[in-house]
Amino acid sequence: MNGYSNWLEIDRQVIIGNIECINQWTGVPMMAVVKANGYGHGLTEVVRTAVEAGVRYCGVARVEEAFELRRAGIDIPVLVLGYTPDERFGEAFAQNISLTFFQPQQLDVLAAAAREAPRPAKIHLKVDTGMSRLGAPPELAYDMLQRLSEIENVEVEGIFTHFARADERYAPTTEWQLRKFTDLLAEIESAGLRPPIAHTANSAAALTRPGANFDMVRVGIALYGLAPSAEVELLEGMHPALSWHARLSHIYVYPPGSGISYGHIYTTQENERIGVVPVGYGDGYRREEGNIVLIHGRRVPVVGRVCMDQLMVRLDELPEAEIGDEVVLIGEQGTERIAAEELASRWNTFNYEVVCGLSARVPRHYT
Repeated sequence: MNGYSNWLEIDRQVIIGNIECINQWTGVPMMAVVKANGYGHGLTEVVRTAVEAGVRYCGVARVEEAFELRRAGIDIPVLVLGYTPDERFGEAFAQNISLTFFQPQQLDVLAAAAREAPRPAKIHLKVDTGMSRLGAPPELAYDMLQRLSEIENVEVEGIFTHFARADERYAPTTEWQLRKFTDLLAEIESAGLRPPIAHTANSAAALTRPGANFDMVRVGIALYGLAPSAEVELLEGMHPALSWHARLSHIYVYPPGSGISYGHIYTTQENERIGVVPVGYGDGYRREEGNIVLIHGRRVPVVGRVCMDQLMVRLDELPEAEIGDEVVLIGEQGTERIAAEELASRWNTFNYEVVCGLSARVPRHYT
């Protein structure tokens, strides 16, 4: 017993093994993408584990995540992959945080913040080659790099783009985006403007398109042992690092006609043995019908509406179940397994959203 009613277990050694597999496959340095609380696995602990595995760069979505790493004493290079408000440029540069730059409107803000920075202000230029989200158009990238090179105390450390359909193994869009980026690299290299680090490959591209590796790969979902999509499989030796556990907190036999949970959408048809598990949508477990958990290595149906903090299970087929027994919501128990992908299918989403949606209030236990 660990004293938790509901907790996640994250296996550090599995993360390290996943990193080693990807490093051997790509042959280039890795940026560990740890946004959204390390895809639900815990931001600072995932970074510490990645550093132990030899990773020397990490990426986050927002500058607040980068500040959290610095407060935790983590000093490896970190890139904010998304937008940073003007007011945070100076603070980011003071803490040696690299920022993504993509719009000329922030050139003056950048120049002013760089003048006050205690060290060179590091920038990665993002180019939009077809994602149609953040990024400078390729035709403006040359001019922006030229202007950035003229700003005092600014170091253009990298240039990158992001693929829209790399998780579709045969999508021609990815090759088209890659050609646009490669052509741009050739143009800026001939002008002496190519930054030291060019990076395009997310997890899906790193696993399937070696021509997109360039100087570094940005690995997110695969780092945690989850496949980018049904079309892009993990490498041999890679495994999920996370499992989700709870305890049976209550068991009671209800007579026929008893409504279970909010709305009484489930009503007992006979004497039914109902157990309560202290997990709910406040933890990230969704209010969907057809949910299943594992108890004593067997699949047990969730009945009634999932509450904010609790859910109910039917135990008639499991008379040996007792209060305090372990419940598995994601992971293995005995010979049975519930993968994040299975939950994702039941919830009409994908594995990214399942793990990123795990609430910060659920304790993370690292093994």
